[in-house]
Amino acid sequence: MTSTPSPRTVAVVGTGGIAAAHARALTALGDRVRLVAAVDVDAGRAQAFAEQWGVPRAATDLADVLADTRVDLVHVCTPPSAHVPVAEQALAAGASVVVEKPIALSLAETDRLLAAEAASTGSVAVVSQHRFGSGIRRLSSIVADGTLGRPLVATCLTQWYRPDEYFQVPWRGTFEVEGGGPTMGHGIHQMDVLLSVLGPWEEVSAMASQGSRPTSTEEVSVATVRFASGALASVVNSVVSPRETTILRFDLELATVEVHHLYGYGDDDFTVTAAPGHEEAAATAWAREPQGVRSGHEAQFRAVLDALDAGEVPPVPLAGARDTLELVAAIYRSAFTGGAPVRRGEIDAEDPFAARMDGTGAPWARIPSAR
Repeated sequence: MTSTPSPRTVAVVGTGGIAAAHARALTALGDRVRLVAAVDVDAGRAQAFAEQWGVPRAATDLADVLADTRVDLVHVCTPPSAHVPVAEQALAAGASVVVEKPIALSLAETDRLLAAEAASTGSVAVVSQHRFGSGIRRLSSIVADGTLGRPLVATCLTQWYRPDEYFQVPWRGTFEVEGGGPTMGHGIHQMDVLLSVLGPWEEVSAMASQGSRPTSTEEVSVATVRFASGALASVVNSVVSPRETTILRFDLELATVEVHHLYGYGDDDFTVTAAPGHEEAAATAWAREPQGVRSGHEAQFRAVLDALDAGEVPPVPLAGARDTLELVAAIYRSAFTGGAPVRRGEIDAEDPFAARMDGTGAPWARIPSAR
């Protein structure tokens, strides 16, 4: 007879907007998890969150919670600049971590966190919830086994709209605290899906622009990415697009698969168009499992718990998520240095773009007339 694993105890650190999505997803997992603490630098906000979600303890210091409470998982929902310090604190106590994207403000910080993970009995999983809907999981398996041929061309569009008021939140709109603009904080989710389907990227060329919002980061970036497979992808990230949309399109040799959504997708958001003469193959491939799972935090957190219960490394591991962040850094480096191509692995520890996403400085900071 198989014993049922004990519920995983969870502390949520940072109780702002995204924390509600975490709490909702964790609550949906029922007896598999138990929320034991809500931590925030704002005591009132921590208390309000605890009351809303039935969390027995509200605190302003994670160290106090870790000192006297069994915590298996720490969910890091703070502004990006606090992700690494909070995760390091949790790892040092032997807890595992689920951290929101972006993982960190830079590749250097990410490497620091990798070192902390290596020294801990805990592990780090990075929130990449759009990998876990059944549509993308199905597409990934089709690409992996070559059922519909090689991927040739892809499009990755994150064209969203954020008014001036959005940037009034103190931590938004700066490289120092947010890490970057839509390339770092918005489009990173879809770029992560792009890489999860197409595999390792090889080279990127990019441009970026800014000037209509009260932010020091970019408002738009456009990139062309070459993958190790030979596939090419066009990537657009924007926060100035009044008709918001999120689109991923993959042109394989025998079919085009595309998904149109905004902040999450289901199976019905996918369209499959077969190449002439390959209708039956495309229909058969797309009818395979899995089916019926929407993308979202619940789907990923369920997978994290499954992995922990099996004694495995949870998806998406920190080392894998670093690949996506490296692409983000390479887009910034290319865009901020005149569009020069950047190859994977080229940004080493001594490169300014390893330490900060704006590296040697955003071009508009050097051109006053751009504003």
